Formats: sequence, C-alpha cells, structure tokens
Amino acid sequence: METMPFGCGMMGMTGGPLTLCEGLQRLKDEHPPLRKQMEELFKEAQAIGDDAGVEDWEAPLRALEEKVKIFVAELDPHSKREEDVLFPLMAKHIGREMGPIAVMEYEHEQAKTRLTGFLATMASLTGPIKADTARRIAGEVAEAVQILFDHFMKEENVLFPMAERILSDAEKEELLAGVKATG
Repeated sequence: METMPFGCGMMGMTGGPLTLCEGLQRLKDEHPPLRKQMEELFKEAQAIGDDAGVEDWEAPLRALEEKVKIFVAELDPHSKREEDVLFPLMAKHIGREMGPIAVMEYEHEQAKTRLTGFLATMASLTGPIKADTARRIAGEVAEAVQILFDHFMKEENVLFPMAERILSDAEKEELLAGVKATG
C-alpha cells in the first residue's frame, strides 16, 4: 500500500484499503455502538402504533423516549467532536458553505431537530395516545435514525477518506488532540 508524507496510509491507485490516522479512526470507531442503538431505536419506533389491540401508546412511547435520551447523550459528544474539530479543519481546505461540510452540518441539524422535536413532544404529552398520533410522534425518531444511517455511511466512505487525504500531519495531530480533549 502506498503511503503519503502525512504519516497515515492512503488509498493506493489500485483502490486498496485506506488506513485512517488515529483521530479519524477514533471518530469512525464511535459509529458501531451508535449504529447498534440506532437499529434498536428504528425497530422500536417502527413498531409503535402497529398493534391494533393497544388502545393507549403512552407507555411504549415513554420507553422509546428513555432510549432516545440515552442515545442523544452518547450522540451529542460525537457530533460535537466533528463540528468543533474535524469540520473546521477540513473547511480550511474545501470551504464550508457548499460541498461535504455543508452537507454534514445540515444532516447533523436535521437529525438533532427531529430528536429534540420528539423529546419536546414527549415532555408535553399526556395520555391516552391513539395509534395514529403515536406513529406520527415515533416517526420523528425513525426519520432521525434514517438520516444518521446515511450520514455515517457518507462519513465513512467520503468524508473521513477525504480528510485523510487533505489534512496535513499537523492538522491530524490537532484533530487527535481535539478528539481526545472532548472524548
């Protein structure tokens, strides 16, 4: 495999695997446990409102709410590391107004909006909750998770490899320090 002077492996001309520097690898390694939670949230959100025998969906929504709170508490620090450290470093090279960084920030915003909207709705909700209302409320979680699944794929397949190629050795050290400081 070819390597570049930045000290981290690069994808060779043959399309071989890309080795990420430590800071990028740490961000990528945060995805699998988050993805596992996302799969569970999606499955649970999709099931809400589907059982015709259930007349009041408040309890299942409250159970989902607790899982969403745990997920958000774990997602937020990950997002913050990207928004406060990785994105600004990359923006120096590729800009922030259009392109990958703008897309990543937009997707962060969209997922957060749906998750905080769900939590805000739950905070003001009083039962009993009928199936159609429950489906609509839980749909915010399912939509957020779909956004995040796509977002993680873009980061892993586009953003992180791009960062590996464009960040200097010093920037990669700055990234690692920032990821460690906020992790």
